[in-house]
Amino acid sequence: MDKLRVDKWLWAARFFKTRGVALEAIKGGKVELNGSKPKPSKTLSVGDKLKITQVHRQVEVTVLMVSDKRGGAEQALTLYHLDAEVLNQRKPTADMALVGYREKGAGRPTKRDRRKIDSFEL
Repeated sequence: MDKLRVDKWLWAARFFKTRGVALEAIKGGKVELNGSKPKPSKTLSVGDKLKITQVHRQVEVTVLMVSDKRGGAEQALTLYHLDAEVLNQRKPTADMALVGYREKGAGRPTKRDRRKIDSFEL
């Protein structure tokens, strides 16, 4: 096998958990193939250069081997050579608060609060 779809290779090289996520990344412009934005069906061959932008990092790789089989992490490392990697280690800001967090007393009453309300008699 000397050529393969970009989305299949990204999945096999373990850059994305599913082919669907790889497909969305390519459509969203998060992947560059030899300096251009490819379509998911674009073929990839040995020697091609990829620039992949993920939430936590940005990597540049050179394709060493083409495979459509997803294996372990050790096998995935044989598919590419890591040219550059930039980690995005930003501190969370106040507006990036955890989902589901609320101030005490704000929002819906808790189960304990509801029991207190139900037991309250006039």
